[in-house]
Amino acid sequence: MKSTAFNLKLQNNKFSIEDRKTSPINFRAVIVLVSSFVIMIGAAFAVYLLQDDFSKFNFERLNNSFGAVFFNLAAVLFVFTSLTFLYDVYLYFKYKPIESVSDEELPTVTVIVPAYNEGKQVWATLKSLAKSDYPKEKLQLLSIDDGSKDDTWEWMKEAKRILGDQVTIMQQPKNMGKRHALYRGFNMGTGEIFVTVDSDSIVKEDTLRNLVSPLVVDEKCGAVAGNIQVLNNKKALLPKMLNVSFVMSFEFKRSAESSLNSVLCTPGALAAYRSTAVFACLPEWIDQKFMGKASDIGEDRALTNMILKQGYSVLFQRNAFAYTNVPEDYKGLYKMFIRWGRSNVRENIAMSKFVFTNFKEGNKFGSRLLFLTQSIKMIMSYPFLIFMLYFIIAHPALFISSTLLSILIISTFPVLFYAKRYDFKEAFWAYSYSILYTFGLFWITPYAIATAGKSGWLTRELAA
Repeated sequence: MKSTAFNLKLQNNKFSIEDRKTSPINFRAVIVLVSSFVIMIGAAFAVYLLQDDFSKFNFERLNNSFGAVFFNLAAVLFVFTSLTFLYDVYLYFKYKPIESVSDEELPTVTVIVPAYNEGKQVWATLKSLAKSDYPKEKLQLLSIDDGSKDDTWEWMKEAKRILGDQVTIMQQPKNMGKRHALYRGFNMGTGEIFVTVDSDSIVKEDTLRNLVSPLVVDEKCGAVAGNIQVLNNKKALLPKMLNVSFVMSFEFKRSAESSLNSVLCTPGALAAYRSTAVFACLPEWIDQKFMGKASDIGEDRALTNMILKQGYSVLFQRNAFAYTNVPEDYKGLYKMFIRWGRSNVRENIAMSKFVFTNFKEGNKFGSRLLFLTQSIKMIMSYPFLIFMLYFIIAHPALFISSTLLSILIISTFPVLFYAKRYDFKEAFWAYSYSILYTFGLFWITPYAIATAGKSGWLTRELAA
């Protein structure tokens, strides 16, 4: 059974999330999709024509010490990646979301919404949360304006005017960063469970109850990741591509991680935490430093890490949806990826300090496997970058044709996955996204590793 996408409507101060079919693809989108597919088919034909050149290149590489070492390294990595992928497929089919518990069993919840330069979107976020199918007497809704420079505070006051006692709003004395806004919310919150929601995210009515249910059913569960999809994917091309990527990242990858009880990151857009687990690491979290400087990014991955370190399980709820805005231009996209990349570097280093210790009871295999897989991908980004540059300079036609053919083969799985879960036409954006990432964003991971000590959110600043 296919899942349904949802759309936000804001008209005359009325808010609703409606079932919708995926939006019609505009002419520009058709051009991009057709072009992506044509160049990959052309690449496949070029590989066929260049068979002799490929044979000569492989012969030269194997008779070169550098080439032989790289070939053997690539072969080992290919086998490792293939085996872990097959294992992920097995874990995906093993995964099942936990059904919502009854109203009587639902715990008290504090939902924290930090906001910075969000404008009208924060109003929509708060209204969607207020419409949640959750017992009102068990729901505390807090929103913190982190010193915004735009009209965010005015829209928060408008939400307060409409929602009344359903929401509490407050302002930071100055912009202090998302982590400090959340910290204030954690200290003010009275719920047994904390839920964090980004101020550009919209939730379904049953999202909160589905999200917190694993924390009721499983006392060993310390945190839960929500299922994030793209909100602004109707017209802009990048959000269309990212929507397919998000589905793979959450519904496939995090389902597999959840089967190992070790989801590595609970996203800021939607996550739930057991309050006792948060308070146990809150001082360490707020004072976290990297290379001597206060950490101002990666607060979600850091909190997940610290909860895993306590021995808790971290799970994923596929039935708890949030729809969030993503960048619509290349500059915003690479800034977001750099921030995520730096966070992953920092937290993988932090995770290395406990993942091979006796940090939890029972099986630790899942956490260790996920840590090793992510670390190997990061480390190998450098030799593959060097080889890629060499390949481009020495044999550009071979590089382009073989790379595009590889994209055609590898990206077919996300195409089929998305088509099965959602919509066949939209699924083909996986091809376009893979081309964009391979040729336009390949530098992100090496750059993020080299600049991991840099601070700054990079996005959400007002345009000059």
